[in-house]
Amino acid sequence: MQSTNPSEFSPSTAPAALPVRSTAVASPTPAASFSAASLPSVLSTTREVRVLHVVNGEHFSGAERVQSHLGRCLPDFHVAADFACVKPGRFAEMLEERQTGVGGEKWGHCHRLPMRNRLDWTSAKRLARVVAEGEYDLLHAHTPRTAMLASVVSKWSGRPWVYHVHSPAGRDCERAWSNRINAWIERRSLANCSHLITVSNSLREDTIQQGFRADQVTVVHNGVPAIRPTRQNKPTVGSRWTIGMVALMRSRKGLEVVLDALAILKNRGTEVTLRCIGPFETEAYRQQIDAQITDLGIGHLIDWVGFTQDVPAELARMDAMVLPSLYGEGLPMVVLESMAAGTPVIATSVEGTPEAIRHGVEGLLAEPRNADSLAKQIEAMVSGQYDWQAMSDFAVTRHHQCFSDHTMAHGVAKVYRRILDPTGHPTDG
Repeated sequence: MQSTNPSEFSPSTAPAALPVRSTAVASPTPAASFSAASLPSVLSTTREVRVLHVVNGEHFSGAERVQSHLGRCLPDFHVAADFACVKPGRFAEMLEERQTGVGGEKWGHCHRLPMRNRLDWTSAKRLARVVAEGEYDLLHAHTPRTAMLASVVSKWSGRPWVYHVHSPAGRDCERAWSNRINAWIERRSLANCSHLITVSNSLREDTIQQGFRADQVTVVHNGVPAIRPTRQNKPTVGSRWTIGMVALMRSRKGLEVVLDALAILKNRGTEVTLRCIGPFETEAYRQQIDAQITDLGIGHLIDWVGFTQDVPAELARMDAMVLPSLYGEGLPMVVLESMAAGTPVIATSVEGTPEAIRHGVEGLLAEPRNADSLAKQIEAMVSGQYDWQAMSDFAVTRHHQCFSDHTMAHGVAKVYRRILDPTGHPTDG
């Protein structure tokens, strides 16, 4: 197993926590990494690259947001991106809506290739036909299921393929058997993968520890558009604060923990409203959460919104965004969207989240699975221990410098061209 070259990394130092009512301005800097920015730039060529993203397409949560921004922004770098959805659902529907002009933008063409089950190899044959007919230069897979298909089609077609690591497959959910199966499928499929993209330095280290060479793995941090909606009002100490959670509601997002934290704060005489945006993954989990809310007696503190396509508008209605994830986060898109919107974040210190949020600067970090720690950070925010406006401004600046959608697309396009032309010379056709 090859170790990481120390020269490729340097410690990421965060400024000291903001003092109470501080108005000082720091200069946010991106976390050091072996990133796409270090690759030779060959993007001056006008030769168009055609890439087919192989995705699940069932939901529209973090990974799908990454995919939608890539579909929209990659053409700016002479990359035409389309999608093959093997579990067509909400994301596939949204792709097709954009083809008709809904939303005023296009994310790429949608090919529906539904798999009857995980071992439905007829999907590989259909995918191979799409690749040949569409004359795609390479494939880009995003999940263990789609990695399996991309690996097979790459062998058949001779096209290279890229794998995007959004989260660690071995600890993606509470079901240990499912994690083991997904990790095994992912590891076997990656044997002929041309290159891996990880969304954070922590995932890159995790991937290298699994045995991949350091030069096979490039960090391209997630990115989102610079959308900062106008706020109707700003929170003040002593007022009733609204904190919001945006997620596909499932156990690893830690909704149970924030509910316990609300109960702790209520018992201390500090009541905040929790605004929940996003659908539940299963009805069983919804029922579990409903029972917990009843037991805690905090139903009057919670507003349910459900799915929304306009996340920035919802963020502007919050005084702070909370993401109490237990594990399995690569670099959460909603954290970056909150930064762009100028909404301070209260999150847990897991995976890549601390690469975006520096404690006391752009937001606050709590210990995962610890309701007391989360309650403490929420209380610190609402009681004015930190300057809300300064934290909001720091978040917007850091997003602009490090986590924009075009920066992400630029990094991914550089990886594509590096694979298609390892010498670094312009590929003119």
